[in-house]
Amino acid sequence: MHVRGYQEEGSTTTPFDMGGGAIGSIVFHLVGDVIDRVMTIDTSGVYIKQAIRDKLIEHKRYIGEYGTDLPEVRDWRWSAK
Repeated sequence: MHVRGYQEEGSTTTPFDMGGGAIGSIVFHLVGDVIDRVMTIDTSGVYIKQAIRDKLIEHKRYIGEYGTDLPEVRDWRWSAK
């Protein structure tokens, strides 16, 4: 068993940072933890983790420049599929 918590950073600037900083970022980090624990042989996990890190960096930069979430985050909706 592995327990993971949320560490407040003290700076929320957008809905994703407020919800995503607390939830979205944790989800991304949980995915990384799962990859570390499950993908012991396959090296594709390394690329997945890097893609997640890159997306978080891109999101932070976008917030800094535009003051709002990335369109793919801001405009995301539940699918009825």
